[in-house]
Amino acid sequence: MSDKQKFAFDKVNFILLAIGMAIVIIGFLLMAGPSSSETAFEPDIFSVRRIKIAPAVCLFGFLSMIYAVLRKPKTQKTEK
Repeated sequence: MSDKQKFAFDKVNFILLAIGMAIVIIGFLLMAGPSSSETAFEPDIFSVRRIKIAPAVCLFGFLSMIYAVLRKPKTQKTEK
């Protein structure tokens, strides 16, 4: 049995996982920002970027990671 058949993932799976993780990190960075305190209210917590765009980016990242895990590596036919 060759070494490639021993692994469940191939190189493309790992690349897709890394891209998905990077998208999730970008989504969490979009959610970051100043917070409200007891003395001062920060209206930026209700911005479109933090409420709608960032969660959608994170969801896309998680879905792409799920695809990367479920993707089957292509098998190469060996000649006899």
